[in-house]
Amino acid sequence: MTDFSADDRNAISEMFDRLLADEASEETLRETMATEAGYDPTLWAKMAELGLTGLMINPDQGGIGGSAQEAGALMEVVGAHLHSSPFLQSCIIAPAILRACTNTDTAAPLLRKIASGEMIATVAGCGPSGDWTQAPSVTAVAVSGNYVLDGATHFVVHARNATTAFVRALTDDDAAMFVVDMSDASVDITLHGSDDRTLRLSTVTFNKTPAQRLEGVGAAEIDNALLNGLVALAGEQAGATRRIFDLTIEYLNTRYQFGQPIGRFQALKHMAADLLVEVESSVTVARHAASAVAAGAPNAKALTYLAAFTCADNFRKVSADAIQLFGGIAYTMEHPAHLYWRRAQTGQWLFGSSDRFRDLYLREMEATL
Repeated sequence: MTDFSADDRNAISEMFDRLLADEASEETLRETMATEAGYDPTLWAKMAELGLTGLMINPDQGGIGGSAQEAGALMEVVGAHLHSSPFLQSCIIAPAILRACTNTDTAAPLLRKIASGEMIATVAGCGPSGDWTQAPSVTAVAVSGNYVLDGATHFVVHARNATTAFVRALTDDDAAMFVVDMSDASVDITLHGSDDRTLRLSTVTFNKTPAQRLEGVGAAEIDNALLNGLVALAGEQAGATRRIFDLTIEYLNTRYQFGQPIGRFQALKHMAADLLVEVESSVTVARHAASAVAAGAPNAKALTYLAAFTCADNFRKVSADAIQLFGGIAYTMEHPAHLYWRRAQTGQWLFGSSDRFRDLYLREMEATL
């Protein structure tokens, strides 16, 4: 991995922020939401040109060699703009899986395709509960030296846009990771109904689907990839929490009632101060967890679980209270506050519930006593 300084990290984040500000405004987001794909392929190509799709991939494979810290920083930008693309699954989790593969002849070409933007990957492997910490719902059976997959996996993000899926499946001995061509006729994709149109969630069903096993990627390596995904999602939620808070404060300072900004009213001041605590705690814990994962710290898992439930719960709290502070104008889908609240609802269940991660955090802490 490349040794990024704080200035390097900030420069990449600012570049990404400028790109999304220019290419992914709220108006553009709403237009993208209405399309079948749910993301902008042209913007994705520009992200690839800037090297963003190769964020977590080594330079010798066409990437820029970032770590969980760089991923968290860019995901804060994703959250601020409610960016809708396969960035989390394809550019953060999938490379973390492939980096663990001991067969470089298999992994290297896939990493190069992700870095170039040629390949869009998704990651699948949880049951109907959405909890990635539970056993996978797909089984893998060896047939004549190859593998076939059977079963359904749920809450797969951008499945219809993905060319390749990395599927967590149960073998005779343990959970393993398999590569699947999403264009195979045996793959059935059913789109979920969702109030959050900024994401595309699907159930993917495999019926004797041919798959290639990734050598050396077992339960421990999958757990590590999940940690990278969780801290990245926490970063997204922290960035979105800060943005909706900033929008709310701007409104409180410009909306006049009885001859003064409503932000001067004592009750609203107190409410805004409480929300600021939620914002700052989210940003702090997300960045701290990303730093721990990047460094391979002993407490990385505990901090990741802490970030997972803290950022999810705070985003939901701040986005819901923002609707209250905006008043009647925010109670319709046409107001941006509703977009943030809907993303908060989706993100709270993406890899598992905040209650689940709270329990896992407590178990990690108890183990240190």
